[in-house]
Amino acid sequence: MTSGGTPPSPLGRPDRRLLLLAATMALASACSRDGEGKGAGGAGSAAEPAAGSPAAKARARPPVGKSPAVPSPSAAPTLSRLPAEVAHGPRQRRMVALTFHGSGPPELAEAVLRAIEKAGGHATVLAVGTWLDQYPAMARRVLDGGHDLGNHTQNHLDISSLDAASARREIEECAARLRALTGSIGSWFRPSAARTATPLVRRLSARAGYPTCLSYDVDSLDHTDPGPRAVVDNVLRAVRPGSVVSMHLGHQGTVAALPRVLDGLRARGLRAVTTTELLRA
Repeated sequence: MTSGGTPPSPLGRPDRRLLLLAATMALASACSRDGEGKGAGGAGSAAEPAAGSPAAKARARPPVGKSPAVPSPSAAPTLSRLPAEVAHGPRQRRMVALTFHGSGPPELAEAVLRAIEKAGGHATVLAVGTWLDQYPAMARRVLDGGHDLGNHTQNHLDISSLDAASARREIEECAARLRALTGSIGSWFRPSAARTATPLVRRLSARAGYPTCLSYDVDSLDHTDPGPRAVVDNVLRAVRPGSVVSMHLGHQGTVAALPRVLDGLRARGLRAVTTTELLRA
């Protein structure tokens, strides 16, 4: 036998049958190697790189010039099972969601957020679109503080009295402001000038990307400026585990009342959390 070759035939030339067999085996081996390099995605998909490897990290990064996709409000499995409207969270968890209608001078909003953060809590700000137009930096301030940011319509009209086209514009224009400023339409929608949403508003908000409207079971009445003591009493008399409390930015009485509200919640063993955290519980 010649070194590394095919055994010669009696005539000194390679046997054609042996050459054919060798070619067939080589082709089968090449096909097997090619199949090992293809993933479950089908032909042409590469094998998955090892987790944590440079290749895996590179694949996880979005293409240049594109931002990562922002999950929709219904992306979390525990939230997607919520009804079309909620007024409170689970009563067995010792949490409370302080929710603020977003409008008014930014310095008052900043004072509210600082007080909550100093107490180790978080809140939900439901922004009016015109407020975001006037003070666009407030959108990032809310999110950077670890708070929820949501939609409270564009112009804060009585949405229940509007026709379908006008109500839809109110919801979608504010959603567009939120997306332009943060990359997301926000976590929650609350109808303006109404405690609960009408069936029409619930349908329109769901089409806009908010499957659950956010109502509340405790009204601080702070927007009537009754004085800090009345605001504290209105909240602490009615609050329970799982409550959603309605409050407002832009009112000095709210700023003055908030430390006592937070102290009262703490004395009852209740934590101020975002609506998302409350409803995931």
